[in-house]
Amino acid sequence: MLLRNRELMGAMVAWAVLTAAITVAGSTLAGSMGAGIALASCFLGALPFVALTCLRYRQLAQLSANIDAVLHGERDLDFSSMAEGELAVLSNELDKMVTRLNLTIDELAHEKQALADALADISHQIKTPLTSLSITTELMRKHLIEIPECAEDLDRLRRIEQLEMRVEHLVGTLLKLARLDAGTVSLARETVAVETMVRRATQPLAVALDIAGVSLEVDVAEGCSFTGDLAWSAEALENIVKNCMEHTPSGGHVRIVAWEDALACRIRVTDTGPGIADEDLPHIFERFYRGAHDAEGSSAVNPAGVGIGLSLAQGLIAAQEGSLAASNVRDESGTVSGACFDIAFFKAIV
Repeated sequence: MLLRNRELMGAMVAWAVLTAAITVAGSTLAGSMGAGIALASCFLGALPFVALTCLRYRQLAQLSANIDAVLHGERDLDFSSMAEGELAVLSNELDKMVTRLNLTIDELAHEKQALADALADISHQIKTPLTSLSITTELMRKHLIEIPECAEDLDRLRRIEQLEMRVEHLVGTLLKLARLDAGTVSLARETVAVETMVRRATQPLAVALDIAGVSLEVDVAEGCSFTGDLAWSAEALENIVKNCMEHTPSGGHVRIVAWEDALACRIRVTDTGPGIADEDLPHIFERFYRGAHDAEGSSAVNPAGVGIGLSLAQGLIAAQEGSLAASNVRDESGTVSGACFDIAFFKAIV
């Protein structure tokens, strides 16, 4: 470290030049003995400078190591253990800064916990009336079924039930996004079998896929796995598959392919829908963003196209240090033949 320091190298060069000049002058004035005395004096005079310089750079290296430890999350460090001097002043100021940062971290952690508690209360307060409303509409539906003259009212009631489901889905997703924003989601770090995750993600969509007339194809390489959280990863994949299903016409299919390479575990989800418009691609993961196709195809009772499912999926994958990208599938002629979502869970973060 000392030899790489330009300031020190400049001082050594200046000392060498000065020593040579003094030695030459001593030799000229007093012969070889004078030159030897001058040279020895220069070396002896340089020893305190070298010793103090080594000590100072050792202290600077310790300060640098302490700062690096703070940047990597260490909190129990003391910067005020040096003796008097200019480095002690710097060390004391760093100690004050670290103390202030630790207080700020504690305050933020307290605020996150308070936000998590508030979200839990909000969730309870919203779900309670929704549950009561769901029970009431179910009882009304059973009553109206027995009255032939109420067919129109029964149709209205079905729309109300669809809206209830939409509100429940919307509230649940918003609460998950809020928890991600607050940093209160606890993610496990364990080996996740992709086959298990795909089965867990697609099972809740089996009925919806059947009603929509969309087939599901799964091709997972044997032993394919990654390190992450099974439940939240399945949640992210379910949102992606659900989005593909909603944009695939009847008779089409959604395909999930998973494999591993040297860098990552990769999962690709494709559909046979209209694809993603070029102007929508840069915004596809933005919260509440809806493309022109979604705006035209949505209705008051259709929960599709709200614009938060893909945002939640990206947030959950990014929280596990993975990546999610969207593109279009094109045939040999270059025509768009569907949408494509690529997930990557990396084996190492560089």
